[in-house]
Amino acid sequence: MAVRSRTDTFVLVVDPIQCDGYGHCAELAPELVHLDEWGYPILVTEPTPLSARAVRESARWAVRDCPRRALRIERHAGTPVSTRPRRRTE
Repeated sequence: MAVRSRTDTFVLVVDPIQCDGYGHCAELAPELVHLDEWGYPILVTEPTPLSARAVRESARWAVRDCPRRALRIERHAGTPVSTRPRRRTE
């Protein structure tokens, strides 16, 4: 019998129209945000597990401290993941 679990994830999203490139988000969440040459955020596009507590907290701080309120966290409910080993097909 296979055990099923759910992996909930989140992504940090920026509204490019609202963003003025202050760069606070990169200081507060360096794991998720890098700045381009003009100081605008380039966000990690891979979903981050909610279980990554430190990263999740830094994302929250970045959202709270954005002077233009251009950031938000989108939470994604995970799909069930089977823990049974896959069969090789050839």
